[in-house]
Amino acid sequence: QFIIHCLIFLGPSCIRLNQSAIRPRHQQEIQIKKEYSDINQKVVQYLTSPPRNIPSRAMILKTYSDDLLNYFNHAYFAPQPYKDQTQALTQAIAALSIRQKIKKFNLILRVTDKSHNFYIGSAIEFEKKIQTFFQDTNAFVVLKENPFDEILTKVIQLLNRLSGKKLILQWQSKKMMPNRAKSVLAHLYFNPKTHKIGIPVRPIENTIGAPTTNISDFLDEIIRPIFDSKCGPTSIIDGASLLKELYKYIKKGLFKASTLFCTFDIRNLYTMLPQEEALDILIEFLHVHGYTKVKGISLDTIRILAAIVLQENVCVYNNKIYKQMLGGAMGSSFTLTLANIFMWKWQKEFVRRQDISGEFYGRYIDDIFMTWNKSENELRKLLDAANSWHPNIKLEYKISKSLPFLDVLLTNSNGILLTSVYHKPAAEPYVVPFISDHPRHVFINVIQTSLARAARYSSTLEAFNHEQRYIQLTLLYNGYPSTFIDREFLKFFFGYISSTSFLPIIDDEKQFLKMHRKLLDQPTLSQSQAALSAAMADIDNDQTDETVNESKESKNYNDKSKQHCNDKLIIHYTHEKRIHSFKKEMHRIYEHVFNNTPVSHVKMIVGNRNRQDAKRELIRKRPKQSLLQNKPIKRRRKKTKRLSKSKTSMEQQQ
Repeated sequence: QFIIHCLIFLGPSCIRLNQSAIRPRHQQEIQIKKEYSDINQKVVQYLTSPPRNIPSRAMILKTYSDDLLNYFNHAYFAPQPYKDQTQALTQAIAALSIRQKIKKFNLILRVTDKSHNFYIGSAIEFEKKIQTFFQDTNAFVVLKENPFDEILTKVIQLLNRLSGKKLILQWQSKKMMPNRAKSVLAHLYFNPKTHKIGIPVRPIENTIGAPTTNISDFLDEIIRPIFDSKCGPTSIIDGASLLKELYKYIKKGLFKASTLFCTFDIRNLYTMLPQEEALDILIEFLHVHGYTKVKGISLDTIRILAAIVLQENVCVYNNKIYKQMLGGAMGSSFTLTLANIFMWKWQKEFVRRQDISGEFYGRYIDDIFMTWNKSENELRKLLDAANSWHPNIKLEYKISKSLPFLDVLLTNSNGILLTSVYHKPAAEPYVVPFISDHPRHVFINVIQTSLARAARYSSTLEAFNHEQRYIQLTLLYNGYPSTFIDREFLKFFFGYISSTSFLPIIDDEKQFLKMHRKLLDQPTLSQSQAALSAAMADIDNDQTDETVNESKESKNYNDKSKQHCNDKLIIHYTHEKRIHSFKKEMHRIYEHVFNNTPVSHVKMIVGNRNRQDAKRELIRKRPKQSLLQNKPIKRRRKKTKRLSKSKTSMEQQQ
């Protein structure tokens, strides 16, 4: 009960208050030096470079550095309110207690798949689910030896060989080359699918630093734009893009009272991709769409690079080394693109049939949505047949006049499409809690994005008001003050409708529908990113010389971007509540020092980094570094620092 209470209190996204304030003074001094040096170096480098060209030894730069350091010392060592001190220490003790009890009672703590809540259960039972996954998929085999050194050498030799034969350009080889010192094996972990019967697990690989990660990222960077460009008509980007396409379908007069909806998803798509066949389909996809090379790289070379990403996928789990023999790493950027291209081939028969009848077909990775105006029996026969199209691709489907897809609920009400926001039954009403040590704009964004989604997805004022009440209750549950909620609600409404009301509600159906259409017409961030990606598909595909690194189009774009960034000075700091006025102070110090100088007009942008949240603090997934890098274990004595010492240090500062 204690653990559950603490987990509810913290939540995966919650950041403990003023984490550095309870650390010993010497640790805070190290933090000050790090933060100060980072900002000072960026400002000095910016001001001494062209076209500003301030001499590096100018007295004004020393004045700025001194003022900056003085501010850091004052901000970090100024006395804190007793309430904040007590709260910071209490939260730290709670986090430590949770870790201790998880270890003592042999429990497992994970973040749920998709719904982003904490899951806690028996480590033994969770391991049984993982072993069931291994047995069901047969995608992983245990290795007796650690092949890290062999894989790293193989990747480096391949890139050097391809570069030496001029099959890839030198800058491309450099971009894909792994860093010997920082490379590690991927590590595997599992998240529970609490929205599925029996709570199965989803495998995720952390491939950051893996020997093939740079190749994977590069292939994704050059091939994903082609997929986005050529497969846009059958791709669902998000719930809003689905609604746009369905409204087009309705305008064609095809939506009837008898129209059925069908959704189905592919089981373990990433894990079940046959590797050789997936590589063949990748090359077929590029060839069919008229490509003989991509960014100057031949299709044969593309295949070689893609093959090493798939075939040298080795990871660590539970102190064992596994090699993935089937599929690709879920967590690798290129695996997503490869899975999408594999599905492009698999879904051809579906797309052909739907095109002939004028019905809608759209896919979001491994989730498919389609409309149907024939009998339900015919649809079931088609879906059952589709289950035999490929031995590795098995689908689970639902047919109804009312179905959820992604985060939108769609209902055919006698030939009228009704839509609203969908919340999975297993989902908890959780957002970033107001007590969390996040910057204020994070809490504002939580409210604004929730309302924007509600307005986009709700086809009626009634549905919107229902979702608005859900948002209000969720925010209150997570500690948001009612005055803060009302103010942000009013700000949202005033941005889209004309109203003299001071109440945070909307009661005019016409005004709501106007807001609904306006928001639906605006591209979401995901839609904008996909459109930009598609626009970059054919830039620089004819590179044949190392001196030609970018085309006119990309050069002009990059020149404009550099000029745009050159006018701005961007710095970052690590946010804590006790230095909540940091942004304001950074502007004040700069303006005070550089007022009435040629650089006084510089636009400074102050961004923030966050302290580690509860998810990172409480969940332990990463294996030992010695196993990830195949190095002998170095034994050393660990110094234990108790929270009581931090408390004593804090009291001394008072």
